[in-house]
Amino acid sequence: MSTSSPGSAPTPSDRGLDTVLGAMADRLDRMPPERTSQRLFLETYRRTTAAVGKAISDAQFEDPHWVEQWDVVFADLYLAALDLDLAGSPSVPRPWRLAFDAPLELPALRHVLLGINAHINYDLPQALLAVIRDVDFDNPVVVGRRRRDHERIDGILSGRVAAEDEELGAVAGRTLLDRVLQPLNRLSSRRFLREARQKVWHNTMELQGARLAGPEPYAARLAELEVLSAARIADLLAPGQVLLRLAVAGFGVTLPPPALDAR
Repeated sequence: MSTSSPGSAPTPSDRGLDTVLGAMADRLDRMPPERTSQRLFLETYRRTTAAVGKAISDAQFEDPHWVEQWDVVFADLYLAALDLDLAGSPSVPRPWRLAFDAPLELPALRHVLLGINAHINYDLPQALLAVIRDVDFDNPVVVGRRRRDHERIDGILSGRVAAEDEELGAVAGRTLLDRVLQPLNRLSSRRFLREARQKVWHNTMELQGARLAGPEPYAARLAELEVLSAARIADLLAPGQVLLRLAVAGFGVTLPPPALDAR
């Protein structure tokens, strides 16, 4: 698993996605039976990771080696949070702690959304920083390539929406209203996932500016992102048609400009 030092992004790993998929399968095997919501998210994430691996094999990215390295670091952030929670550690990042501690009786969709919030809004900018070097940020050609590959993931996620919707339906069942709203819900999911990833790129650039300023500014900005991501939980738990609400109000979070005294 990748490691990180205080005030820095995680360290890239040379492992491939096959190793990550194996690590996910191992945790599924060891998952306590009462942790049904965590199992649900892990199963969803494992299928999505496999889809990214297939896209890499199918040459859908400009820099497939970079995408694989990035996706490994990305997955490691989730697995590290999961391991801390399984060990009863108090050091679980707040967005993940709130997701893991959510009431079991919540609908399956809500549990998956809580995990997506922590992983995309909080983890993904950190993963991007881990695999985009300072010198790369100074090169418009490289940054453009990285951003385009980041955006290509949207197509993979959009392609998984229908299949994952069927998986959730099989687990939780569907009401008549769910069946009526199913096409709109799927469209909403594609929309808010794309919107969130666009905000991720903005947040990555904000964190990069803080990283250049030093470990303390970086840690402060990352703490801001942690708070923003944790605050998103209230929207995900509010009653009503959550997917439709997210399509209108948005799913992602946006780091504001740094405070004047932090520049």
